[in-house]
Amino acid sequence: MDNIVVLDFGSQYSNLICRRIRDINVYCELLPFNTSIKELQQIRPNGIIFSGGPASVYFNDSPKPDKEIFELGIPILGICYGHQLIIDHFGGKVKKTSTREYGRADLIIDNKGDLFSTIDSKIKCWMSHGDAAENLPEGFEILGHTENSFSAAIANQEKRLYGIQFHPEVVHTENGSEILKNFSQKICRAKPSWNMESFIESTIEAIQQRVGNEKVLCAVSGGIDSTTVAALFDKAIGKNLKCVFVNHGLLREDEEVLVTGLFKDYLQSEVIYVNAEKQFLQKLKGVCNPEIKRSVIGEEFAKVFMDVVKKNGHFQWLAQGTLYPDVIESGVSKGPASAIKTHHNVGGMPKWLNLKTIEPLRTLYKDEVKRVAKLLGVPNEFLQRHPFPGPGLAVRIIGEVTPEKIRIARHASKIVEDELNAAGLYHKVWQAYALVGDDRAVGVLGDQRIYGHIATIKIVESIDAMTADWTRLPYEIIGKMSDRITNEVEDVSWVTYAVSSKPPATIEPQ
Repeated sequence: MDNIVVLDFGSQYSNLICRRIRDINVYCELLPFNTSIKELQQIRPNGIIFSGGPASVYFNDSPKPDKEIFELGIPILGICYGHQLIIDHFGGKVKKTSTREYGRADLIIDNKGDLFSTIDSKIKCWMSHGDAAENLPEGFEILGHTENSFSAAIANQEKRLYGIQFHPEVVHTENGSEILKNFSQKICRAKPSWNMESFIESTIEAIQQRVGNEKVLCAVSGGIDSTTVAALFDKAIGKNLKCVFVNHGLLREDEEVLVTGLFKDYLQSEVIYVNAEKQFLQKLKGVCNPEIKRSVIGEEFAKVFMDVVKKNGHFQWLAQGTLYPDVIESGVSKGPASAIKTHHNVGGMPKWLNLKTIEPLRTLYKDEVKRVAKLLGVPNEFLQRHPFPGPGLAVRIIGEVTPEKIRIARHASKIVEDELNAAGLYHKVWQAYALVGDDRAVGVLGDQRIYGHIATIKIVESIDAMTADWTRLPYEIIGKMSDRITNEVEDVSWVTYAVSSKPPATIEPQ
């Protein structure tokens, strides 16, 4: 399949480049900046994109790709830092500039070439740089400029090397997706063959070839990710699949009843229900560190799966709903950017479990998974539910996980969802819940002073969970949520509303 590779030099926008390329039906993968030439040759990309990044190319320790990459004869597009990398490699000079550009700028296109062939002669673009070219290498020409950047777009069209100082992947750049389309389809000649129908077909075939007649255990939570994995395996191997739903005591209200009922109606495969609430909560006693929480939960899941294997016959595979954002946030697919958080289903299963892991959604973003689920006929009850983390309420509880905090987070979250449903807004937001920590505040209930917990409402809008913006709810609805939580949830005295977007915050607090 035709594809584009993005080499990540640490930009916060690197994943957005992948998203934009995939949106135009070309498969795109994000890889570390130091990916070997051998690996690139095995992938056989139609084109390579260098992402932006926080470094300066003139420092010795700045991230650089293998020099042989320029000898592969593959078209390359450098964005921001990647643009400067190309200039530096071919003998041009990059230096710190006194006229830094941050935010919108007018890009004047001087020479359209193939990259700008379908673009207006003047567009708004998004700049974010403090370094700039002082002069260009031999063989390169200027395609566009801004008021403060004489070489905002450059090219050596004979070698199919392109550099742009601005960010086409962000929505602030006009026709940004069209520029990426021109690069991927016109210059790289990548066919727009990436779609969810072909993904389903190829994935089912790959599962059948890889698994054969062996048995697969699939952990399901009722979330869209694990449900879609179960649906794929259900179609691929039928009754050689067994699903296990684990109640770890950290579920949403009435989750186990709803989910097990839905699965039994939808899947031909058996669904095994395991109540392991005491086991998980006992192990989480005294644990406050979020990474240790996730590790403990991953370890206990593995123990539950081992018990299921012993009681239900021999399994060779464990299917998981790992997504591309999980891989990226865990630092598995990143360049110089460090891991943001460990995901319990990314490298979280211990070796002693002795099951081979298979993750068919590992290359997909959340919105792509939803399209796959819809095509597979997954019931709307699954499709329309908000995402819920595998570790459950443990990552919505700051500090130690206690029965009191679980009760508060669970009940308050249900109130948040109820009020969104009543206002007709539940399906218009990405995720909504209430979190609780160790902080307390003084309040008055009736004529009595109380010293209760602070519950924080968090509601965000997103497309793929890689970025998210806090939801501007009408004050009236926030007020109803607050009133109900303080009145109905025992030991809550204050309610706050989270107004942090991702980045810098993550969607889940832990």
